[in-house]
Amino acid sequence: MTQIDMPIEGPSVWTRRDVRAEEYRIDLSAACLDEIRRAADEIRAYRLPTVLRAPSDFAMPTCRREMARVREMLDKGRRFAIVDRLPMAEMDAAEATAIYWLLSSMVSRPVAQKLDGTMIYDVLDTGQQALPGSGVRPDKTNIEIRFHNDNAYNDAPPDYVGLLCLRQAQSGGHSRVISFHTVRNAVRERHPDRLERLYRDFWFDRQCEFRPGESLIFSAPVFENTGELKARFSAHQIGGGYVLRGEPIDRDGEAAIAAMLDIFEEDGLSVDFDLEPGQIQFVDNRALGHSRTAFIDNPDPGRRRHLVRLWLRDHGRRAYPG
Repeated sequence: MTQIDMPIEGPSVWTRRDVRAEEYRIDLSAACLDEIRRAADEIRAYRLPTVLRAPSDFAMPTCRREMARVREMLDKGRRFAIVDRLPMAEMDAAEATAIYWLLSSMVSRPVAQKLDGTMIYDVLDTGQQALPGSGVRPDKTNIEIRFHNDNAYNDAPPDYVGLLCLRQAQSGGHSRVISFHTVRNAVRERHPDRLERLYRDFWFDRQCEFRPGESLIFSAPVFENTGELKARFSAHQIGGGYVLRGEPIDRDGEAAIAAMLDIFEEDGLSVDFDLEPGQIQFVDNRALGHSRTAFIDNPDPGRRRHLVRLWLRDHGRRAYPG
């Protein structure tokens, strides 16, 4: 049998009923929270840009051990973790973001999220539309974002994605995660004639993250085997890629994407939760898909939904191209 014919096995393959809260949830200990409070005091006293902060500058041994557990969950467990939670009542948004940066840096190395070198990315509804070629990412809107891998349209996507919740939406904006290893197995079982197409290239909209003279679109397969199955999926960016290329997606490609989307809709495959202020979500970006439902924001600009995203990767350059 070839790798395409074989099912994937192990803890990264799961459905909702398989997953226990203790397999992904980490409640910060009192000792770690004390370390966080002392670090926040130092951050207030000695101002610096957050990107210049490093865990080695702070005495946080307990937090290091707890973030090492996060990394183990991401690499060997269910491939996602919820860290609960930063003491938001005791710090402002900038201080919370700095602590989040330090904790995330204990998990893996933060890398740029845009060609301009943006390292810390605010997930906010700007009121814009995410049209093909516009460069407006869906996370800058309030629309539903279906299961996807972040930065699927780049040579070097992040290995891990972190999200800190600063504020929730007035309604909606629920978070969901799904195992792409489970989804791939489901395609193999139910649509074996469509699986092979997912191992061949699709066109992706590059979201205007390219240098002058480079192509607007990027070519890559949804699934690839590099010792372990890695996923690279975004229906939004794939749809935009073919629009920008000026041609319809091929019939086999359309059927393969449709099979993925149908499986996404099955009840019981995803773990769903509401990220609350101070909670941090981490995912293995190449094994899991994450999504959010559409939301309605608070009319008060100071109370609108606000998440802070970090991309993490230990290999390649820290710059966006990797």
